[in-house]
Formats: sequence, C-alpha cells, structure tokens
Amino acid sequence: MAALAAVAMIGAGLAGCSSGGRTKLVFAFNKREAVPFMQQVVDDYNKSQDKVNVVMDTSGLNSTAAGFVRGAPADLLLANFNNQAARYVNQCAVTDLSDTDAAKRVRPDVKALVDGVGKCPGRTSAVPYSIMAAGVIYNKDIFAKYNLQVPKTYDQLLSVSKTLKSNGVAPFFGTFYDGWTVSQGWFDYAAGGSLDLKSFFQSIEKDGANVGPNSSVSYEKDFLEPMNKMMTLAKDYTNPDANSKIYGDGNTAMANGKAAMYLQGPWAFSEISKTNPKANLGTFPLPMTDNPKDLKTAVNVDLGAMIPEQSKHQAEARDFMNYLFQPKIINAYNASQLGFGPLKDSAPETDPRVAGLRPYYEKGKIYAGPSYVIPQAIPIPQLAQSIVLGADPKDVLSTIDADWARFARRQ
Repeated sequence: MAALAAVAMIGAGLAGCSSGGRTKLVFAFNKREAVPFMQQVVDDYNKSQDKVNVVMDTSGLNSTAAGFVRGAPADLLLANFNNQAARYVNQCAVTDLSDTDAAKRVRPDVKALVDGVGKCPGRTSAVPYSIMAAGVIYNKDIFAKYNLQVPKTYDQLLSVSKTLKSNGVAPFFGTFYDGWTVSQGWFDYAAGGSLDLKSFFQSIEKDGANVGPNSSVSYEKDFLEPMNKMMTLAKDYTNPDANSKIYGDGNTAMANGKAAMYLQGPWAFSEISKTNPKANLGTFPLPMTDNPKDLKTAVNVDLGAMIPEQSKHQAEARDFMNYLFQPKIINAYNASQLGFGPLKDSAPETDPRVAGLRPYYEKGKIYAGPSYVIPQAIPIPQLAQSIVLGADPKDVLSTIDADWARFARRQ
C-alpha cells in the first residue's frame, strides 16, 4: 500500500508535465464534427514550439463539469456557450480575459449576446470563437418550381405554406419525436421572431421568484401568441407523421426534396450532404410578425474560450488561446463549419447555404434562443415538445413560469 501511495504521489506530481520536459496543457474541445480540423491546429501548435504540449480532450461538457467538481478542470475550454457552460462564468470560476487581444476584437453586439447568457460582474470570462446563425432551411428548387418568394412576414409565410400544401408538397418537415429539435427550432424561432428577448429576460431576471400571473412579464403572457402561431404551422403545414420522425429523418427528407422547409441550424447541412451533396438549399429567418423590420436570426455561441481559475497553467493557456484566435486559424475554422465570425475583423461567411442570414447577422439583428438561456433545470425540450404533441400552450407556459420562480427561490 505504501508503494502504491508513493506511485500515486509521483503521478500527481507529474500531472502537469509531458515527456521531454514540456508542460502538458489540457484543451477541452466539445464540437465533435470539428475534431479533425482542431486536431490539426493542435498538432501545428505543438510543432511550433518546445515548451508546451497541448492534449485535446473531446469527452464533452459532462466531463468538463466533473473536472471543475474535482478541482482539476482542463486548462483551456473551447466549448458551446450555453446555459450549462455559463454556470462556470456566473460563479466566477473562470478567469478574466478582458486584457487579451481576442477579447478586445469581439463585436459589441456579440459581447452583449455572451453576457446575456452568462456573466461574472467586472469580468470578460468567455471570449466567443464561433457563432452559429440559424433559421429556416429551404429547398430553392421547390420554391422556384412554384414561383415562391422567400417570405418576410408571417402572412407571407402562411401564403407560401398554403400554396405548397395545395400542390401536395409538405411545407415543413417536422421531427417532433426529438424534443431538442422542437426547442432549438420551433420554440426558439417562434419566440425570437416575435419578441424582444433581451428585454424579456432582463425583466424576468428581476422578477425572479415572483414570476407568475401578476409579474411584469411571464412566459404565459408573453410567449402565448408566438406559441399559438407556432402551432398553426406545426399542426396544419407539416408532414402527417411529424410526431414519429427524428432528426435523421428530417435530414434525409430535405436531401431528397420531401419537404420545402426545415427548422434547423447549419449543422444539418453536413448531414444532408451525405445523402445528396447537390441539394440546392438556402436559409432565411422565420418571420413571426407582419413587419419585415422585425426579422432577426437566431444565433448561439457555438464555441467560447474560457480559462478556469483552477488551472495551474494559465499563462500557457493564454498563449495557446492567442494562437487559436489568429485570423488565419479562426477564419478557416468558421468557414469549415458554416460559422459566423464573432470579431470585428472576422472574414465574412460566404457559403450560399447560409447567405440568407448574413445581412441580419452583420446588422446585429440577432437573438439568443430561449432554450440556450433558460436554466437546464427547467426541461424546455420536453415542455416545448409537449406543446407540438397537443398539450395546451397556456398550461405549459404556466408550468415554465412556476419552474422559473421555483428555480429563482432555490438560487
């Protein structure tokens, strides 16, 4: 036992070292589709100097969370900045990066987007690396066949949908069996296309435990009209078997021209292209009002850089972070993933499949979907799914209000 204890102590002492005397830097990267790209970046960095050996950890956010609990998180995180990752920021468990060159180059509207998801007062704790803009994926050939224009108002969207349905074409392909596709798409786009979500979340944060029928804002009061409009589309203008279809079914259907529209993010394009690389597809924001000036695109911080306070190699992590944020690397990464650059000097996204969202992103007409902001303790995917499967929207939204107030009391 003494010998084993001695070995364990030696192992602990060497945990920060790599062979050859280099400092081992653990880099947590959680976008699996981009692992080959990022592994090449890591390899190039390791070859460029002889002091640090970066080791990439792709085991995911659950492993990252466990590292924080054990007091041994990765030295640098490049992770999806959603409500789960924002917990590290809200609890000030990651360092202040405001003095880095990368942080100074972030677009102000994107910084506000990040702060709206999670913030440690007085700090810039997460520096965005890649923004995903999402909306309605549509089949350009089907639209051309029926002489349809991209709709810019809700009434125009209904008109397009009626024309498609009357010609035997499913206007939307629904994948309601997968709850996350409902929350990320239908729920988020309906709410974001209808409301000033930034103002809504600022108000509901203030109301906290008092959220309910008499509060200044509430999900039941503010989200009810958007959800009713969403249900008009979901009930009347989707494939008849939407309740039993999953994400993979939707990608295959869009690849084969089985529907005209699909509420998904740009990550779906890589899956669609596996079936039909020549699918002629584009994207536009989901219109939910009758004023074209209300059009906005849903965005999420697909990757944000963070350095934990508990890292013993913060200087080395900063150096590698600076390497990642070089224009030639960050621009190449975003081009490879159909991501939009978060920096003032980012190269524009030119892929025609997401070109329809570019004007809105460049003008700052963006919103973070509610499912990315609402705490994970409130099961939005399941609650949103229950609405499209037939539950009364008002009752579901009232449940979200009660859950929000309960969560605020616990906090």
